[in-house]
Amino acid sequence: MKFYKWLGNAQESDALEDKGWFVLTNGGDAAAINEQGSPAGDGIEAYEVLDQKGKLEDGAFAVFNNIPVTEEGRELFESRFQNRAGLVEKEPGFAAIRILRPLDSDTYVILTMWEDESAFTNWQSSQAYSHAHKKRGTPEGIDKRPNIFPRPSFVTTYSK
Repeated sequence: MKFYKWLGNAQESDALEDKGWFVLTNGGDAAAINEQGSPAGDGIEAYEVLDQKGKLEDGAFAVFNNIPVTEEGRELFESRFQNRAGLVEKEPGFAAIRILRPLDSDTYVILTMWEDESAFTNWQSSQAYSHAHKKRGTPEGIDKRPNIFPRPSFVTTYSK
């Protein structure tokens, strides 16, 4: 399954929303996402869906965790996500998750959708979050392996 993402100005997103894209905003910025067709156009990034749970439309707050991964790190990175515990799906306010492999870049996206921002912040302070990230920063953590991450990851958020 393919997934498409467009980032741009909120005013420019109207045309995509009219074509059935799911549009989220953050101030004057917008993110439009589409899982249905194979759209073409400037600024549209394509991904392959590695894992998915829930319906994006059920959420109102989106968190895009953008993680650059080297070619040699892809297999290990994908394996970690394919073998994850899946605890986030049980959190109150969780709506959906998409694990997205980039088709034209090195930046994976872990997209989670939540009922609202407070559901996401509650997840970040939960035991499930601690469990999911327990190896981060330790010698066993993927973040301590050489040649996996060419540059820092970054998070962007948007709302309906």
